[in-house]
Amino acid sequence: MVKLRLKRYGKRRQPSYRIIAIESKTRREGRPLEELGYYNPRTKETVLETAGLLKWLRRGAQPTDTVDGILKKAGLYEMLKAGEGGVVAAIRIPAIAKPEAGIPEPGPSTEEPAAATDLPEASAEAAAEANSQEPEPEAEEKKPQVEA
Repeated sequence: MVKLRLKRYGKRRQPSYRIIAIESKTRREGRPLEELGYYNPRTKETVLETAGLLKWLRRGAQPTDTVDGILKKAGLYEMLKAGEGGVVAAIRIPAIAKPEAGIPEPGPSTEEPAAATDLPEASAEAAAEANSQEPEPEAEEKKPQVEA
């Protein structure tokens, strides 16, 4: 039986995986029948060769639990049901950035948008900072001196 599973590569403590089609009795680092993409668990980046994956799924290859989850996220089973094959050569699933602890996620803004939305962030920040500063006091006006 053919399995769709992960083959580990990368440095120690920095794993990356290739998604491969391989005979189920073969060891993890054994020679694959075909390489079908890769998955980086540290950055959550995934690249899938959809035509090859659909070919192996139609032939009855069984994905492991991890590969099954990756294929579901990519929407490959919907493509299989719809009968699409080889339409898209590769699907790239970008890494998902997680918010750091203690920093709230930006929610819907209740403030009105700034007038200078066309400007780049640095220019917009500089403009907002300039507007928030108090105007400098005018130079003291010279009073006419009256001699007595």
